[in-house]
Amino acid sequence: MKKYTITGMSCAACSAAVERAVNSISGVTFCSVNLLTATMEVEGSATDELIVAAVVKAGYGARPVENKKDDEDGEKKEERALILRLVISVSILLPLMYITMGHSMLGLPLPAFMTENPLIIHILSMILSAAAITVNFRFFISGTRAVLNKSPNMDTLVSLGAAGAFIYSTLMLIFTDFGQASDSHGLHLYFDSAAMIPTLITVGKMLEARAKGKTTNAIKSLIDLSPKTATLIVEGKEVTVAARDVRVGDVFIVRPGESLPTDGVLIEGHSAVDESGLTGESVPVDKQVGDRVLAATQNTSGVMICRATEVGESTVIASVIRMVETASASKAPIAKVADRVSGVFVPVVLIIAILTFIGWYFIGGELEPAITHALSVLVISCPCALGLATPVAIMVGSGVGAKGGILFKNAEALEMTGRAKIVALDKTGTITVGAPGVVEVIPAVGFDTEQLLAYAYAIEQNSEHPLALAITEYAEEWDRAIYVWDFEALSGSGVVCECEEGKIYGGSYKFISEICDLSAFNEDYNRLACEGKTPVFFAVNNDPIGLVALADAIREDSAEAIADLVDMGIRVVMLTGDNSRTAASIGKAAGVSEVVADLLPDGKEQAIRELEKEGRVIMVGDGINDAPALTLADVGMAIGGGTDIAIESADVVLMRDSLRDVVDAIRLGRSVLRNIHQNLFWAFIYNVIGIPLAIGAFGLNLDPMFCAAAMSLSSVTVVTNALRLGGFKSKYKKNVSEEISEKKEEKAEARQPAARQITLKIQGMMCSHCEARVRDALMSLDCVDSADVSSKEDRATVTIRCDEPNDLLRETVEGAGYRLISIE
Repeated sequence: MKKYTITGMSCAACSAAVERAVNSISGVTFCSVNLLTATMEVEGSATDELIVAAVVKAGYGARPVENKKDDEDGEKKEERALILRLVISVSILLPLMYITMGHSMLGLPLPAFMTENPLIIHILSMILSAAAITVNFRFFISGTRAVLNKSPNMDTLVSLGAAGAFIYSTLMLIFTDFGQASDSHGLHLYFDSAAMIPTLITVGKMLEARAKGKTTNAIKSLIDLSPKTATLIVEGKEVTVAARDVRVGDVFIVRPGESLPTDGVLIEGHSAVDESGLTGESVPVDKQVGDRVLAATQNTSGVMICRATEVGESTVIASVIRMVETASASKAPIAKVADRVSGVFVPVVLIIAILTFIGWYFIGGELEPAITHALSVLVISCPCALGLATPVAIMVGSGVGAKGGILFKNAEALEMTGRAKIVALDKTGTITVGAPGVVEVIPAVGFDTEQLLAYAYAIEQNSEHPLALAITEYAEEWDRAIYVWDFEALSGSGVVCECEEGKIYGGSYKFISEICDLSAFNEDYNRLACEGKTPVFFAVNNDPIGLVALADAIREDSAEAIADLVDMGIRVVMLTGDNSRTAASIGKAAGVSEVVADLLPDGKEQAIRELEKEGRVIMVGDGINDAPALTLADVGMAIGGGTDIAIESADVVLMRDSLRDVVDAIRLGRSVLRNIHQNLFWAFIYNVIGIPLAIGAFGLNLDPMFCAAAMSLSSVTVVTNALRLGGFKSKYKKNVSEEISEKKEEKAEARQPAARQITLKIQGMMCSHCEARVRDALMSLDCVDSADVSSKEDRATVTIRCDEPNDLLRETVEGAGYRLISIE
């Protein structure tokens, strides 16, 4: 796909003319012109020279996009030229309006020599009008060139309207005043209209450009996230270089408050990283050694030393920017309607203007109203609003999605997301977390949960099996330092090892049932199987001590998101390769009423084909086996934590691992679609109402100046309406301070050790006062929950949350005036 910058376009007719010219070139298989961004995308074997020549022949300019900075400089230069032209035009127009309207309508004073000789007023008006036309002569050049290329555009209408008003007024002045030397007070001249029309159109273009600039703020803000410099560590010294000069393998340091210059892996230190600009996640994410870090995210706390793994255009932020730019530059299917209308709009308006002149002149018999109404028709017609209706909404919507961690790869994906009626969800890694977790612990009679988990931790800590890792992580806080040796993993069965009490066994029902009697667990075993959970049994010697059940846990927000999809009228279907019993259990827990199980990758693809017969389908997945279904669906959505092939196959990438983003993506798609419909409605209705009024319907006589103002405002209205999409909010967004507060509380709880009881042997206590003194001293410690002190037994039973309390307790007791003998 080649990209070009197009200059000289002013309306949808221009973009249609450029598309026709480029599509006519041999070797071009696809061409799309975006009026909003003034860019063109071309596919095919045609050379740059042929493409540029075709655009130039059509009356416009073109250059291949090679350097983004050059394009930005070109845009700034064009904006400065527009501002200068506007300032000069207004400076000319103000005295002209004072002379023509201020004096005659408001009675504003003029020098006596002018009031006594109106001819001087008319000549001065003609000179000022000619100056205003000269300043805005680009309209006339572009409009004439478009006619010569048989593709009239908005500039054609503007130039005809302004030139017609000026030529008519000049001829009237020559033949009526100069030729007959009569009193010129009664003349109806339109020099002010001839100057006002291009000036008002320039004002509209200025407002439109400013509004368009706001639609690209999302892309600019993403670009601004990336730092310009990086601090590398070279031979033990810190060296500051440009971020673009960082290479894969370089080691760089990032201090608190700084942004990461490129993607990498954390090799030293730990911190919390603010990834909100990239993923929309407002709460900083904790990073430990070995974790992946991303360019343009901000370090909020500790010093981080990282090694670069991706640089330049390979970073995640670069790919995000590319996706947003591509989506903004592409066309949605709904835009084809406006494109077809825009292609014939200007020629039809020209025909209407000619018929209006003929009707008023030959039926009414007067030249002046015929010209006035014809000029009004030319000036009030606005193909710009039609051309901008879709792209501005697409650009704003794509930008809003990117800021929220929802990346639409093209405009069609954004539109189809809004039209979707069915959402098909992969199970593993999409509805569920994609990894086993402990969901139930059932000890045998005579054992408690704590004992069971202590033995489970002791034996499973030596295994690398995924189920063992999950059990070890869950049971870690119950580690009772049970020493084991002679560990042996039995493939497909379980594990066995020696301890002081004999042998510890862990494994499947079949394996453990051969060692001891598990009949007491038959009911639990059958129930867990029906629920799709995997039980791991444990035994010491020949006695069962219980079971630990594991399952691929449902994401904490999946059920909520699925319920919201159903409330939105979306049909939700779960697709999985799991057996029907497990799938039904997961579906019920997640709130999915329709489950299709036992599917191979091609089975998912076939399921999507069947669903597409009933409506537009969104497929959400994360794995390699989901790629065919993601590609086939009307919209493929890849969970951000999924595989690269799933992300490549998808039309929409969700940066976070949450189904809530599916809800927000559909809500955003519907909002964009609704906004496009509004824009198209106002663009069509404006012309449907404006043109008949300009013709003279209902006995109205619209001044060409009023029509020019209305034409400018119509485009500004469409763009401004699209900007309202910038206020789109996630359905689930909490107050940021609340999220951060909750995160801190979770961290504090996670850091705090579990409560346990210990007994202190204390010497020197004699009475209740001594007991109170020791109790108060112990309770003053933050890590002590309770303290029961007895002077008769010379002890204190303390509930404590502390990893190594000995020294602290000794200092506390002795500080109260007593002696700590032992801690049990």
